[in-house]
Amino acid sequence: MNIFLSRYLNNIDKKGRVSVPAGYRNSLSHENLGGIIAYPSIKHGCIEACGIERFKQLTAIIQNLDPYSKERDAFETIIFGESVQLSFDSEGRIILPKHLIEYGNLGDQANFVGKGLVFEIWNPSDFDDHLTKAKAIAANNRDLLKNV
Repeated sequence: MNIFLSRYLNNIDKKGRVSVPAGYRNSLSHENLGGIIAYPSIKHGCIEACGIERFKQLTAIIQNLDPYSKERDAFETIIFGESVQLSFDSEGRIILPKHLIEYGNLGDQANFVGKGLVFEIWNPSDFDDHLTKAKAIAANNRDLLKNV
């Protein structure tokens, strides 16, 4: 299972190329995908990305929903319909498609944020705002992490 940690700030060139952090690439190396799967986050205004094993887990979760429900249709539309498989080039970069760059409000920099089984790609200032809110929520709810 891949575990993505830490935060990295990388440049995006005019062609939409951005280097995926080496630690993330190393974590994915056993999957033989040669890249990542990326899609619009359903929680935040950023891009969410993962390897094929996590994507298979998401697929199984969605497939267990009522096949005629509006919720399943929405998840299928966003997760499957908007997902792209992005291959690493020889320098460990991916090319972000225009629809994901626009969704993530990305300019010339991207903040890669490890979230355990997935990682997110954020506009740096949007992430700073999110981090401030997340710190407050975590501080107010730290008791949830007590050992059981």
